[in-house]
Amino acid sequence: MQADDPARFDDAYYSRFYGETGAHDPERLAHLALAVHHMAAWWGITVRSVLDVGAGMGMWRDWYRAHHPTVHLQSIDVSPYACATWGHDHLDIADWRPSAPFDLVICHSVLQYVDEERVVRAIDHLGAATRHLLYLELPTTGDLMHIIDPERTDLHVFRRTARWYRQHLEMHFRQVGAGLWVPHHGVPMYELEASR
Repeated sequence: MQADDPARFDDAYYSRFYGETGAHDPERLAHLALAVHHMAAWWGITVRSVLDVGAGMGMWRDWYRAHHPTVHLQSIDVSPYACATWGHDHLDIADWRPSAPFDLVICHSVLQYVDEERVVRAIDHLGAATRHLLYLELPTTGDLMHIIDPERTDLHVFRRTARWYRQHLEMHFRQVGAGLWVPHHGVPMYELEASR
């Protein structure tokens, strides 16, 4: 089965890589979501709309519903299983470009599954989708070699360097740390807060 085959994201996949035995669980995600939301507030960004790309089990969506129920949230996923199980829109960010931007876009462990032909288009669509802030997490080649826990992380992914990702992301964004990126036309940042 190919890394980018949506059928691979089934019950066995989520049982293996999420929850107590996987790299992601609701408790850890709650710490991350709180930090991202508070950093947005620190920069004067009011999060009224969120796009969760590759929403999987819907942990980001569930956190926002529990803590900020007035925020408009759209969750999308390529997996028919995830969409049917957790109620996401069946959309692929490489093919779908939203008609209006969202205050916060979450792309948590997604782009490493998108093939070479489509990943640049996916990044372009993330750029179009982001009004104020993008949270992005994905493993690079270096991470896969030196950082990740191979027992808890899916290794059947496309391997790309951090330099490759930055080259394409920096066409749309400035990196501001901790997985956060702001559009070039977005909120102004001090020189030492953001990459050039």
